[in-house]
Amino acid sequence: MPPVLAQTAPEALPGSDVASIRGWLLQHNPELRAMQAEADAAETRIVPAGALPDPMVSMELRDIDPDHPAFLPGNVGSTTYQIRQRVPLWGKRALARDVASGQARATGLARGAAALELLVEAEQAYVRYWHADESTQVIDRLIALLDQVEEIAGVRYALGLAPQQDAIRAQVERTTMQRERIQRQSDRMEASAMLNVALGRRADSGLATPSAMPTLPVHSATLTDALARLDDNGHPSLQASQALAEAAHDAAVLQRRARWPDITLGVGAMQRDDRVESYELMLEVEIPLQRRALHARERESLRMEDAALARTEMARNALAGRLGVAWTQWRAAREKRHLIEKAQLPQSDANFKSALASYQVGEVDFNTLLEALTEWQGADLARVDALRDELLGAAEVRAIEGDSP
Repeated sequence: MPPVLAQTAPEALPGSDVASIRGWLLQHNPELRAMQAEADAAETRIVPAGALPDPMVSMELRDIDPDHPAFLPGNVGSTTYQIRQRVPLWGKRALARDVASGQARATGLARGAAALELLVEAEQAYVRYWHADESTQVIDRLIALLDQVEEIAGVRYALGLAPQQDAIRAQVERTTMQRERIQRQSDRMEASAMLNVALGRRADSGLATPSAMPTLPVHSATLTDALARLDDNGHPSLQASQALAEAAHDAAVLQRRARWPDITLGVGAMQRDDRVESYELMLEVEIPLQRRALHARERESLRMEDAALARTEMARNALAGRLGVAWTQWRAAREKRHLIEKAQLPQSDANFKSALASYQVGEVDFNTLLEALTEWQGADLARVDALRDELLGAAEVRAIEGDSP
């Protein structure tokens, strides 16, 4: 029998929870793969940056007979062989390695910063994807309750206890909710496309159905704690800016070392006929005479260092501003959700039950019952919307305060 080939199980679709979204993005997103390749390439530049320049080898043919020219060492008057090696001094090679190392570190940290930005986009798109399903379920419950209310109104109309308008009004409300349901389903399709784009997939790629409410914990207890973490360069984009500033500083020091000359060492041998007749040693010293150009390059390196430091400060201020806005939105949405869950929902629930009981015995009209129903389910929908806003804010806060994945 032919051997049975092992089949690899297909990879599960992302979308069941936040962890599946994060795992898929970090493993498959093409932008992150490209940035990782760039970071690896930057790492490979560290060793060559501090390496010695390639040596120079030369051969000089002398005393060539113009009447019978020959170009072989044994057929000319003498041949000189030389090998020369330029040697940078004063720690220039180590500084060059430090510059390349800082730039490589910054490239790797930039990849981490990009990952955080992509994660917040994906997490927020997933929250909207989940919210569309959750809000649709609330609307479906409301439609089912409207069906029950319409049935009660129909029974009372058949008994002559209520006008036919009550049942028609329930049908109108149900049609309105069905229209709202269509809008929520459209929001789900849009969120699905946005989520796939954030993951680096085709917009129409399949996604798993959310299995539970997303959990996006915020680690810092207060906004002050989160800002203090930024001040400690906790965000990878700040770390990348700081690494570039350090590399710019090393580059400025390296440029100042250009005032001090490098040397070139060489050895040679002179061949006459078939024998080596003499040897030679050579020492060359580079004389940095172009002081004006040298000073201009030094000023350039110092200005580049100042620019790198200013960009670090600019990045910190921008992140602090984003953090303040996101924290305020997250905190306000959380407080709103707590108020709805602890006060508005229980109150509107009790109000609906009371209105339903009163309508069945004719103590209140249908408008009162319908208003109580829509207020109750509207409060539940407002709770889901507040939870969505809370999770969107939490995702933004986590991206700013979080460690690089």
